[in-house]
Amino acid sequence: MLVFSNTLIAVLQNFQNWSDYVTDRRKGQIGLIFVTMIWGSGFVVSAISLEYFSPYQILTLRFLLAFILMGALFFSQLKHAGKKTYLKGIGLGSILYLAFLFQTVGLVYTTPSKNAFLTAFNVVLVPFIGALFFRRKVTAPAIIGALLSISGIAVISLNDFHGINFGDLLTLVCALFFALQIIFTNRFVLGENIYALTTIQMGTAAVLGVIVSLARGEFTLPSAGEGYYSILYLGVISTMLAFLVQTASQQFTKETETAIILSMEAVFGMVASALFLKEAITLRMLIGAALILAGVLIVELKPKKEKMNQSFGNLDIRD
Repeated sequence: MLVFSNTLIAVLQNFQNWSDYVTDRRKGQIGLIFVTMIWGSGFVVSAISLEYFSPYQILTLRFLLAFILMGALFFSQLKHAGKKTYLKGIGLGSILYLAFLFQTVGLVYTTPSKNAFLTAFNVVLVPFIGALFFRRKVTAPAIIGALLSISGIAVISLNDFHGINFGDLLTLVCALFFALQIIFTNRFVLGENIYALTTIQMGTAAVLGVIVSLARGEFTLPSAGEGYYSILYLGVISTMLAFLVQTASQQFTKETETAIILSMEAVFGMVASALFLKEAITLRMLIGAALILAGVLIVELKPKKEKMNQSFGNLDIRD
C-alpha cells in the first residue's frame, strides 16, 4: 500500500511539474481531457452497475470506496492538513454529493436523455455565476463556447423535449451544484494540498451517502457478484483518480474553461457506448460532437490569438 501510495503521488507530482515540456495551462487542459475520457467510459460502467445496485447504493459505495483507499494512501497528508483545508474539503464534498443526489432523484421523474442534457447545463451556468458572485469577467468567446457546447450536448442527448417537469427542475438544481463545485474547486485549490483536499471531499460525500442510504433503508450489500467489478471501477477510476486529476488540473485553468472542456464527457460517453455497448453512432451524434469540439476550440484558441497580438505589439521595428 505504501509503495502504491508513493507511486501515485509521484505520478501526480510529475503531472504538476511537467513544466519543461508544456505550459501550466496546457497541463490543466490535458488533465481535464483525461478526466472527461474517464467519465465518458463511466456511462457504460454505470449502466452495468444499475443492473445490480440502486442509484443510492452506487453513490454511497463509489464515494466510500474512494475515501477508504485515499484515506489509506494519503493518511500522512491528512494528518498535516490544517483547519482551512478540512473546511474547504467538507464544503466541496457537500456540494458534490448534493449534485449527484439531485441528479439521481431527478432521473426518477424524467428521461435519461433530458437528465444528461440538463446536468450539462452547468457549462452555461459557470461563467454567469462567476460573474455575478465572484466578479469574474465574462468574455464573448467563453459565452459562445459554452452555448456551442450545450447545443452539441442537446443534439446528442435530446430526442424530444415536451416541457419542463419536476424531474427536470431537480436536474437543473443538480447542474447548479455541479457548476458551484467547479467554481469553488478553482477558488479552493490554490495553495492547498490536493491529496488532502480531495480525500476530505470524498470522505464528506461518503458520509452523506451513508446517511441518505440509511434513511432510505438501502445501506445493504447485496450478493451482486460481477456487479462489484463495476463499483470497483467507479470508485477507483471514475471517482478517486478522476477527482484527483480534476483538482490538480484546476490549479491551471479558469472555471469557464474547465466547464467547457468537461462537456466533452458527452463525446467520450458516445464513443464508449458505441465501442462497448454496440450503440450506433448517427449523423446527429457526430454533429453534436462537432459542436462540442467547436465550443472547446473557441475557448482554447482565444489565448493563443491574444498572445500573438501581444507579441506583434511588442516588436520594436527600427530602420
